[in-house]
Amino acid sequence: MKIAYYPGCSLHSTAIEYDLSTKKVCEALGVELVEVKDWICCGSSPAHQSDELMSVALPAKILSLVRETDDLKEVCAPCVSCYSRLRFAQESMKDEGVKRDVEEIIDTKYPEDIKVLHALDVIVEKVGTEAVKKKVVRPLAGIKVACYYGCLMTRPPKVTGKQQFENPTYMESVMEAIGLEAVDWNMKTFCCGAGFALTQTEVVLELTRKILADAESAGADVISVGCPLCHANLDGRQQQINKKFKTNFNIPIFYFTELMGLAMGIDAKELGVFKHLTEVKDFLKERVFV
Repeated sequence: MKIAYYPGCSLHSTAIEYDLSTKKVCEALGVELVEVKDWICCGSSPAHQSDELMSVALPAKILSLVRETDDLKEVCAPCVSCYSRLRFAQESMKDEGVKRDVEEIIDTKYPEDIKVLHALDVIVEKVGTEAVKKKVVRPLAGIKVACYYGCLMTRPPKVTGKQQFENPTYMESVMEAIGLEAVDWNMKTFCCGAGFALTQTEVVLELTRKILADAESAGADVISVGCPLCHANLDGRQQQINKKFKTNFNIPIFYFTELMGLAMGIDAKELGVFKHLTEVKDFLKERVFV
């Protein structure tokens, strides 16, 4: 199975462990990820807050590059922000006026038949949880996980096409396939503050605190995510939150692909898990993963 792969800026920088683990897991599952040739930034938050036409043109250009990548018609975008912008662009390009203006900007014909998938969609819809189970060599039994989707992976449903946009279960099905116990909790689709980390830090700290507290209250040992911005806030801000709110959070935050890789017997270093800011080595050592 061959699928185009759009890593976006984060997976080639601050979220390199997500890139490493996604590639390793897909390789183990027989999915060939072909990186989009000459890919560009999707624009993410800055573009759609400052220039509506540019916010469509950038991801539309990426989709045209997908077509030029081995003539593929499906693209995996692990970053939720990238995934969201690509899907939003597809919705916007249904307007003939917008399409005409964008095609003039990108100087190429826009491909209307590209399917945009998040990495979780690839695992569940293209591979299947039964195939995942067959690759497990070290089931992560005895570990409780809170599956965190954040606000963009499933919403708005008109754009993402998700039926279960308030209470999704894709990640839970994957986590249970590799042996973890998914906890029932309230904050799985709440916003962490994402890109407001620098401009509205106090707001982000409060939002992230609530997510961590709810996961802990539900009995979670770890939190699983599929978004670089969510990971950055949940993983990197625990000490700030502890200092501000007199809490004592020390919850390992894993990309769901890292947990899959561990269960499949892939070395933790190859998955990049030691790049996290909240320490995971002791947690893994207790479970004989390092």
